[in-house]
Amino acid sequence: METVTRANGAGASWYNAVWRWHFYAGLFCMPFVLWLSVTGTIYLWKPQIEVWQDRAYDTLPVQAPRAAPDRIVATALTAVPGAHLSKYQLPVSPNQAVRVLVAKDGVETRVYVDPYRLRVLNSVREDGRLMKTISALHGTLLAGAPGSWLVEIAACWTITMLLTGLYLWWPRGRKGLGGILYPRWRSGRRLFWRDTHAVAGIWVSVAAIFLIATGLPWANAWGGYLGAVRTATGTTDGPVDWKVAGKPDAHAEHRGTAMPAAEPGNLDAVVATGARLALAPPVLIAPSGADRWTISSDSANRPERSRVTVDAATGRILDRRDFAQRQWIDRAVGYGVAIHEGAFFGLANQILGTLVTALLATLSVSGAVMWWRRRRPGTLGQPPRLGRPRYGWSLAGTIAALGVAMPLFGATLIGVLAVDRLATLRRR
Repeated sequence: METVTRANGAGASWYNAVWRWHFYAGLFCMPFVLWLSVTGTIYLWKPQIEVWQDRAYDTLPVQAPRAAPDRIVATALTAVPGAHLSKYQLPVSPNQAVRVLVAKDGVETRVYVDPYRLRVLNSVREDGRLMKTISALHGTLLAGAPGSWLVEIAACWTITMLLTGLYLWWPRGRKGLGGILYPRWRSGRRLFWRDTHAVAGIWVSVAAIFLIATGLPWANAWGGYLGAVRTATGTTDGPVDWKVAGKPDAHAEHRGTAMPAAEPGNLDAVVATGARLALAPPVLIAPSGADRWTISSDSANRPERSRVTVDAATGRILDRRDFAQRQWIDRAVGYGVAIHEGAFFGLANQILGTLVTALLATLSVSGAVMWWRRRRPGTLGQPPRLGRPRYGWSLAGTIAALGVAMPLFGATLIGVLAVDRLATLRRR
């Protein structure tokens, strides 16, 4: 958002127009980028945070005998009278309390059961857990579908901000890499903020655009748009493996709806089958009808997920669906989501994601400081209009492609252009 002198003519007019769009996009996006950077960073470290939160339930003394799964579920149901079994999570070690998810009136409660002494250690509503709250703050601002739309609009315009920023940053006859690839922090306060903003932008832009794009499948409008694309291309392959904000989860057994009650002894055989499958944890077992159960990996690394259907009476495997068997579009989204959440390549993925969010926050803060220092009191501080630039077919095609790829961006762009045009006419 720095004032840059350019030669008169079409080049100056075009550069100025890009700068104005960069300014408006940045002014709108900055608070959202900061918010999403903070909440996204916290969520990146979800595995470590949840291990720390549940540490008291993962160091139980091992005793004999260990209660059967059916008895563990019966104990868990006493914590929420009138509830039914939603999911049974296979423990990953003998010292771990068994997590049983029970549901009542559409609300899931996580119950921690000591499998040796058959007692409830704790119970907490699923939607009240810390990381569930962070996820909702990140994706919907705790405002449901309207919040998701607002976050999606901000995400789309952040891509615009990054692309226009790259154009403004592009070296034009400058010598040296100072202020381009590394900041010149000893050249005065003005250059300090300018270089911090420009260099942070160039290093983070590609990764940030990828991060934003891989987060769009969760958004309300774009998630629905993706569903329409799946249908139109014939790549619909059952329910999606991610939750679209503001819409119910397509997996009925995974949202706590009433299912036929499990018969005594059924769960024991199914748990034994699940233990033999060695799926990526956490492994969830859920009733899926009067005569079937599902055993599914809920791993944050989506490519590791599998879903197995077994016979309720015997635990015999009836069907298995692995990630590699899904349609290409679902696999592509799955890889993107795994990287977005910091789960695809372990700790390095988390560190890289944190670096990206830190640079995005730096970009927003430095841009805000530059704007505040430059603006005159009582004005918005937007770049002055130097003339009406000419828009070539290549640019128009690029904007149209972005509008098709991100429908909310296209819709809001039309609105912004209309407002800008009316404001220009009024000034004239």
